[in-house]
Amino acid sequence: MRFAIYTKLDPQENNDYIFSVLKSLQKHNIDFDIDGDSFDLLLNSLNSKTNFNRIKKLTKEYDYVVSIGGDGTILRSVDEIGKLSIPIIGLNKGRLGFLANSPVEVFDSLINKIQASNFKISERSIIQVEFEGNIKKALNEISVSRKNTTSLITIDTMLDNQYLNTYWADGLIISTPTGSTGYSLSCGGPIIMPDSKNFVLTPIAPHNLNARPLVISDEKKIVISINSRESEYFVSADSKIFSVSIDSKLNISKAPYVLKMIEFEEDSYINTLREKLMWGKDRRTEQ
Repeated sequence: MRFAIYTKLDPQENNDYIFSVLKSLQKHNIDFDIDGDSFDLLLNSLNSKTNFNRIKKLTKEYDYVVSIGGDGTILRSVDEIGKLSIPIIGLNKGRLGFLANSPVEVFDSLINKIQASNFKISERSIIQVEFEGNIKKALNEISVSRKNTTSLITIDTMLDNQYLNTYWADGLIISTPTGSTGYSLSCGGPIIMPDSKNFVLTPIAPHNLNARPLVISDEKKIVISINSRESEYFVSADSKIFSVSIDSKLNISKAPYVLKMIEFEEDSYINTLREKLMWGKDRRTEQ
């Protein structure tokens, strides 16, 4: 069994939580390697003989990816995992995340569950956008927004070559079920369970108030055209932002593969959702 470790070290902070994960892997005689951004800092910090190497390129020789940090660390590693279908374990170092939903402190016990295959795989849809010869993928959402203007932009939207709507808004979010608890939710979109085969179109501050979030099948092909006073607009794929010519259309669709998230019973999506949103808690009784 071999693990690929993705994390983000801060030389100014205490990184003991990362060292605890590595020590657990060593304790269980599990081989592992570290992503390049963190390899040198870890090597200098451990001050002992190590048996791990830098990940030059993620390959199928790795059985699992472990992401240590938060949801952002997982999003950063999605591109690396790509088409390899390597299951990923999300460990959070503090705040409970929707993706990194297992506390890093319990990782030692999680190893036993992994070795016994005592977990389930949650398959998460990935969305992709094509523009100007580029293809960018995202786990959470693709969004379009205005650039260098305070004026609304006009967003013409087609579904499977059929005209849907024109949004006069600050932008439009096309979210996966995984991303439905993120940017889309903050703009009034619905929460969708991860195994739903859907996308959500959520307008950002629409001028036409009858423009509401819309749930569609993730088999739909979406084509977006933008009109604006400026010559460019922004396209974002999760945390990556690109400037696109106003003359360029966006072709948005489901990617041909999924991200496999390892989910333990005590850290299930439903438990995480309930804890994050404080469902089932009567705040009236709190002092």
